[in-house]
Amino acid sequence: MSDPNQVFQAPPPPPFAPTPPPPTVEMSTPQTLTSIFFEPGRTFEALRSRPRFLIAGLILLVLTCLVTAILFVRKDMSVYIREKMEQSQSNQSATPEQKEMGVKIGTAIAAAGFPVSVPFWIAAGAALYLLGVMAFGGTISYKQALSVWVYSSVPPAILGTIVAILVLFLKAADQIDPEHMLITNPGAFMGADSSKVLTAILSQFDLLRFYGLFLAAVGLKKVAKMSSGAAWGVVILLFLIRAIFGIASAAIFGR
Repeated sequence: MSDPNQVFQAPPPPPFAPTPPPPTVEMSTPQTLTSIFFEPGRTFEALRSRPRFLIAGLILLVLTCLVTAILFVRKDMSVYIREKMEQSQSNQSATPEQKEMGVKIGTAIAAAGFPVSVPFWIAAGAALYLLGVMAFGGTISYKQALSVWVYSSVPPAILGTIVAILVLFLKAADQIDPEHMLITNPGAFMGADSSKVLTAILSQFDLLRFYGLFLAAVGLKKVAKMSSGAAWGVVILLFLIRAIFGIASAAIFGR
């Protein structure tokens, strides 16, 4: 018989079972390129565990080459560059031979410069994201920063390419402005005689650029495990730096 005066003791709790980690999101490259439009958060979660950027980077390069090629087909860039040189005060004292050489060099740079600049633009952008995340107390590898920069650029680049091609084919050749082919910001609707500084300011309010900023903020939040405020802090800081340089260039050099 049990002792009626014995104090009841509860059975010991079961041994502690740690909470299993959340399942890792896995996506193939084609799935990643598709879902970045519709499920950016889930896409960047997959890129956190398996960062990649090569195919998306090549897509950005191909899009740049495509727009550049169509631009040179639709518009005589040597004439455009010559007009720009004639308007520049620094070229007023140049001889005709010097101006002609400048036109040839400028045309060659315009043809090759945009595609060649894509890898450097990607590498520099990823480095800025890396530094920005570190400044805001987050942790991210350079390869992860590359994946965020490239995949947050792909959707705006594809949409921007479509808009640019439509503009190039729908506008008359003499009305095409290579510096303002996108009609997704108010600066594109300013006339040639408008203030360059005002045009540069209005050009910063670009719908495709804001779309890219949104994707970048989502990417940094997911990949670097940052708060939404910190992720937006990084992308807004870089946006402001870029805007300041663009407006300062317009004020100093008139372009």
